[in-house]
Amino acid sequence: MFGGNQYETPFFNAILQYAQKGIIPFHTPGHKEGKGVHDNLRSFVGQNAFRIDLSELEAFEYGHNPEEVLHEAQKLAAEAFGADYTFFLVNGTTSGIETMIMAAIRPGDKLIIPRNVHKSIIGGMILSGARPVYLKPEVNPELGIAMGVEAPDYTAALEEHPDARAILVINPNYYGLCGDIERTVETGHAHGQVVLVDEAHGPHLRFHPDLPLSALEAGADLVAQSTHKILGSMTQSSMLHVKSEQVRVARVKTMLRLIQSTSPSYLLLASLDVARMQMATQGEQLLTRAIELAEQARERINRIKGLYCFGKEIIGQHGVYNVDPTKLTISVKGIGFTGMMAETILRNRYGIQVELSDLYNVLLIISIGDTQEDTDRVVAALEDLATHQVGIGDHVKRLAEVTYKLRPPDLPKQFMVPRDAIFASLRAIPFKEAAGQVSAEILAPYPPGIPVVCPGEEITREIIDYLELVKEVGIYIQGPEDYRLEKIKVVDQFI
Repeated sequence: MFGGNQYETPFFNAILQYAQKGIIPFHTPGHKEGKGVHDNLRSFVGQNAFRIDLSELEAFEYGHNPEEVLHEAQKLAAEAFGADYTFFLVNGTTSGIETMIMAAIRPGDKLIIPRNVHKSIIGGMILSGARPVYLKPEVNPELGIAMGVEAPDYTAALEEHPDARAILVINPNYYGLCGDIERTVETGHAHGQVVLVDEAHGPHLRFHPDLPLSALEAGADLVAQSTHKILGSMTQSSMLHVKSEQVRVARVKTMLRLIQSTSPSYLLLASLDVARMQMATQGEQLLTRAIELAEQARERINRIKGLYCFGKEIIGQHGVYNVDPTKLTISVKGIGFTGMMAETILRNRYGIQVELSDLYNVLLIISIGDTQEDTDRVVAALEDLATHQVGIGDHVKRLAEVTYKLRPPDLPKQFMVPRDAIFASLRAIPFKEAAGQVSAEILAPYPPGIPVVCPGEEITREIIDYLELVKEVGIYIQGPEDYRLEKIKVVDQFI
């Protein structure tokens, strides 16, 4: 299935060989192989981690330099993941997303994107000068989460904006929901578009037949993945994959150099090398176990009165072509809790930390690192929570009525591209008095995480009234500098 000798770890081997030479370091980092680190940190982390905490060294074993062994490691990764070329990232998937947007888009080019995008995509548009065309996903009123954007939605946008340069797809979303990625890629290519994919939550999809189709298998051009989120690499290590004749690898490399650190952590790069080897050689076996644990936990959770953890039964709803079974989205509203409350109780009372919480749900990720003991413990905690803890049922019900029976505002008029709005002359004014002004900030109630206003868009009275009501019932609004949203930054003297 995979090309090359996937048991090899060229970058990891090179730094091990260098560390074993006993060369005296008169270079960065300042801790000098851990000798300068405080005993508290060194005793916990261990000496070896600091011995390979290196960067920007030319001489490795056999005359290799970092570029050569890194190139070999990235080539093996490209073969394993199904790309033409792969870049290792040490600034997280944010750097990959910003790079792929900058590589595909020039100032003023239109980029068609779902409205419920990660802030790194907004950042990529600001850096590139892209002109966004937003697609608003549907919100499932029972789950309170944004679903996927369908291929026909992209088709309609492309017909309305034939001059667009690229489309951006999320596959899967945070909750493991996937649209028809193959059809969406075909739609983009049929209209001459570059297809960019935020696959932060899908680096594992390629390695098991029971998981949804990966974006690279579907033919996407540029794909950014968070290797550290699901697989075995270290936090902040990710990959950017290129599979395209429409975007030159050299241009991607140029943009990445603008974004990524000039002192990349060899420890993080080595973890990517080893994580790739692990998935290419053991991935299906490891993921089989993770899927089994997740499905078993899902079945047991759904037997607990008042809890619901969706699975493949929601396939066929708008925006849901497939589901990643390793994500457990557990609705707790039936036992009278908000997801935020349940997260706090699970952590403080039961010693369990979930991935995220929202109004209705807590989200658990089951990965190759989980065990039967881990899932048994979380199911037992949920059983106890549902049976013995007292929720705030009426308040949860009122929150639901306010946030999901009240129709969110329509997308506002766009006066400026996000880049121009961010770099314009700005002023902060009371939010209640901002009607008719152009926002320089993002305002996104969470859940469902869909921005009501993005930089460059008009703030309407309808939006103000809606968000004031959202604030009143305690829903968190992401994005503004003033987290209480008493004031908002707007473009000075625009309207």
